[in-house]
Amino acid sequence: MQKQFNKIVNMQNNQGATEFEGYSPNEMELILYKPFSKNSPIQLNKLTESDYKSVSLLNLVKYLAILLSENGEIKLTKTESLPVKVVKDIYAKGFFKDKEIESGITKLSKETDSLSINLTKILIELSGLAKRQKGCLSLTKSGEKILRDDDETLKLIFRTFATKFNWAYYDAHEGEKVGQLGFGFTLTLLGKYGKSKRLDSFYSDKYFRAFPALLNSFSEPYYGTVEEKASYVYSIRTFDRFLNYFNFIEIEKNYPKSETHIRKTDLFDKFISVCRIGSCKLLNKDGSL
Repeated sequence: MQKQFNKIVNMQNNQGATEFEGYSPNEMELILYKPFSKNSPIQLNKLTESDYKSVSLLNLVKYLAILLSENGEIKLTKTESLPVKVVKDIYAKGFFKDKEIESGITKLSKETDSLSINLTKILIELSGLAKRQKGCLSLTKSGEKILRDDDETLKLIFRTFATKFNWAYYDAHEGEKVGQLGFGFTLTLLGKYGKSKRLDSFYSDKYFRAFPALLNSFSEPYYGTVEEKASYVYSIRTFDRFLNYFNFIEIEKNYPKSETHIRKTDLFDKFISVCRIGSCKLLNKDGSL
């Protein structure tokens, strides 16, 4: 009787679910909790030398690493930030332009004025490429080795950003887990639908259909709906503050209509492979994890 029950449960766990875009519960478990495992529907690929030069965040990390290597270490300010001279040097290289700085809303006078540079310093530490000690930032021994390999460095930075950095760090919105929880599902959606330009709400609708409980973390807004509020938070964290830094998407904003359109780049498909429904290999033959 127990064997029959287990067989039925196993069959259910291997059946595609509409709310998961056809992925089975077993596949979704991998996407949620082991997105970078060898059996995950998501696989990270090796790029060409020219492709690595197109990844803004990778080149920001590499340039900061070069400064650390040339100087041995960089003495941080009292607030444990990079010195203004270093910040301006990095920003001047043009790896990534912050809209607030370019528009004149913000003046570049400290590390936190540039979200991209602040993020770079956070990630280089979180990933273990660099360490902070006695008020100074320096490369680690393992970091020096990893940084010689663009493939290893990019994958480490991408995994660190996706799983270790708190995506809600740069905002005061509710729903702290929104966007980051199930980011792998968003990658599968972009892999499937991203070739065409689509509204960001197209993806948020599918995301919250898969994870409806996340809507409960938002209070009723003064204007609009909970769904619209949640969609905005999902979009800015996932697209503006994650995938955009890797140049994996193109963002087109229509301000009069308050619309945001998303399309994946060729670089996305080169770096991220998403297996088709039914072709994903699970950990065990019976489908268990």
